[in-house]
This record gives sequence, structure tokens and C-alpha cells, in this order.
Amino acid sequence: MAFPTIVQNENGWSNRSHSRQPLSLEHQELKFALHRKLLDRIKLETLSTMASDRARTEVRSATNRLLEEERSPLSLMERERISEEILDEVFGLGPLEPLLADNTIADILVTTPGMVYIERGGKLQKTSIQFKDEAHLRRIIERIVSRVGRRIDESSPMVDARLPDGSRVNAVIGPVAVDGPLLSIRRFGRDPLKAEDLVRMLAMTQGMMQLMEAAVKARLNIIITGGTGAGKTTLLNVLSSFIPEDERIVTIEDAAELQLRQEHVARMETRPPNVENMGAIRIRDLVINALRMRPDRIIVGECRGEEAIDMLQAMNTGHDGSLTTLHCNSPRDAIGRLEVMVGMANANMGVRAIRQQISSAVHLFIQVSRMSDGTRRVTHITECVGMEGEQVTSQDIFVFEKTGLGEKGRVLGRFRPTGVRPKFYEVIKAAGVELPLSIFQTVVEVI
Repeated sequence: MAFPTIVQNENGWSNRSHSRQPLSLEHQELKFALHRKLLDRIKLETLSTMASDRARTEVRSATNRLLEEERSPLSLMERERISEEILDEVFGLGPLEPLLADNTIADILVTTPGMVYIERGGKLQKTSIQFKDEAHLRRIIERIVSRVGRRIDESSPMVDARLPDGSRVNAVIGPVAVDGPLLSIRRFGRDPLKAEDLVRMLAMTQGMMQLMEAAVKARLNIIITGGTGAGKTTLLNVLSSFIPEDERIVTIEDAAELQLRQEHVARMETRPPNVENMGAIRIRDLVINALRMRPDRIIVGECRGEEAIDMLQAMNTGHDGSLTTLHCNSPRDAIGRLEVMVGMANANMGVRAIRQQISSAVHLFIQVSRMSDGTRRVTHITECVGMEGEQVTSQDIFVFEKTGLGEKGRVLGRFRPTGVRPKFYEVIKAAGVELPLSIFQTVVEVI
């Protein structure tokens, strides 16, 4: 079938690198010595009762007085730099603060105290940022996890947490981390991406976004699939923005990171076990509880275990319009993963019964992938059609076809409709959502 073709150019990513150079070893020692003296002179309890701006002013003044008492020959720029870094140590996350202030950075990865990487534009870059030692990095990790009521120690050496802006944090310490504490921060930015942003960045076409919007408004059950760092949570945020304001949304996550724009949102997150290895609250517990909270929509940040059976049953028992994400390589793999996860929850459930649950619950799989040039794209929009014999059947509605590499390794390709009109098209029409048929007939080239 011949379709009209639209050609679009891809927007480039910013290559702006971080300009801050590391302090010399002598100045690092001076900074930590001043920090210790500062903590002896000020009362942190008093600072906590002050307004943020006033507290920073007080600490800056005290730091400047300490610098004046030092006999070390320091230039004005060096004094200002040490003062800023001490403020970061007192109020923020130390050496990570300048990275967190840069909105072009998607990931911050601390491998050792002296080795910090960032991801910008889909590419990893080593930075000049350094921690003084393992103890310094450990203090920053403990500061992050304590803010959200979690703990990390030798008996519980791995933790998931979040920053105030919703960024996802994972930390690992010894004895699990062999070469010192490990810290990974997945950032989502202060201003979440909107649907038009993803279209402009060629993560998908306008027609694909129209189909997704119509599917959400028509209360279809959608699973977003893809690998790590492919952009599943970003797309989940975007799709959730299409939910009407007059609906009650219940979100369930390991660490609360979704940034929904609606007002009526009930947010829940899991809880790890306490020191006695008691009191853990799992995603499955929260999904079951959510059914008692009169939700119009249930959004699960990620299905990765036994909660899959409860999510499918919710989709099958009147909770239409549910959304979740799943780690896998393709929509077909997603069906297989769901089978395995449901089997984990109920070993006595037959394969055919599991597949019937999947085929009747899920309407749409949306596969997102990170390309070799760092860009993220929706590579499949796939409808779950039903059962044929013993197998769950599906059909692709849109696919992204890679055609080659351009300058600087940029991925070239095309977003192509398969020409199939989805079976749920009539459901969308019945819901009063207008969706032009022309979107299933236009190819968009990426050059």
C-alpha cells in the first residue's frame, strides 16, 4: 500500500559541557576543614527554623568570616568557589548540586568517589566532579534516602529513593558494592515533557500521538514496554496527561516519581522492610488496596512481579483505562513476560487461562526504544487482538523502521503505518473521540 510521505528533520541535542573544574587537593582539604568549623559554630536546628534564603545568607556570612581568618592565599574567585561548595554541602547534595542544576542532564552515575558520569543527549560523558572519599559519598547517599523515610546500611545495602523533583535514585553500598558506594540518579526535569515536545523531538509522529490520546480518552488499557532508559516513564507521564480532570487517579510506584498534572491524584509508594525485616509493603499490596479506593484510573509505575495478576484482574473487572510499564524488548516479548509474572503469583493457573486474562485485559502495547545515537523513539504501537487457538494474537498499527545512519551516527528511518485499522477504532468512536482515518495512511521520514 502506497502512503504519502512527510519528511522531517531531527532536532539536535545540546552539547554544552559542564564548566566547573575540580578544586585542587589543597583547596579540597581547606573546604572540608572550613565545613567542620562551620558546623561547630552554627546550630543546624536553628537553621531548620529559618526561611531558606535567610538560612543560606547566614551560612554564607559565617563561611566568609572563616575564610577571612584563614591565612591561605586565595583569589576572590577561589573564595567564592569554596563558599558555594560549602553551601552545597550544608543545604544540598554536595558535588552533585551543579549537575542537578543542569536540565540537559538525564542521568548522573557515580561509580567511585572520583568517577562521576552523566548522560546528556543519550551519550555517557565523564565529568570532573569528585567526592573527597567514600565516607563523603556515603553521607550524601544517607542524606538522600533519609529525606524519604528510607534507610541504607550493611543489613540493607540497596535502596530506591527519590529527590524532591521526582528524580529516581538507586544507591548500593558495601558489602554488595565492591569498590565503594554506587549512586544512580535518573532525572525527569523540573518541567515534564509534553506530547508536543515528543512529536517535535521525533520520538513519534503527530498521528501516533493522536492515536494514543484517543486510546487514553476512550479508557483503553495500555502497557508501555521497553528497555532501561528507553523513556517509558516519560511516555507514561505524557499519556496520563490525557486523562480528564474529573476522574480520580490512583498511582502506585516503588518510589513516587510520576508527575501528573491533574488535581485529583492519590499517590502511593511501596515501603521496604524495617530492621527486623518486617513491615514491607509491596506493589501487589498497593494494587489490591487501590481497588478499594474508588479509582477511575489505576496507574502502576512498573509491573515486575506478582502484581501483574492483580493488575490484569483490575483491567478485567471494570477498571478500564489503566496504565503501566513493563521491561521487555518487543510487544510479543511483553506477552511472554506477563505470562511468567502471572505464573509467579499463581503456579496453579494454566497457561491458556493466563493468556485469556492477558488478551481480554490489554488493548494496546506501546514499545519505546533508545537508538544507537541516544534518541528515544516509539518503535511499535501494537494492538492486542485476542486469542487464536492457544496463542495471544496481536497486530502492529505503527512501526519505526531503521533505514541507516547519517552524519555523526544519527539514526535514519521512517515511522510507517501498517495500513491496519485497529479493532478498537469503533470503541474510540463510541466514546465520542474523533480520530481521522488519515493518520493510518501517512509515512513520516526521519532524515
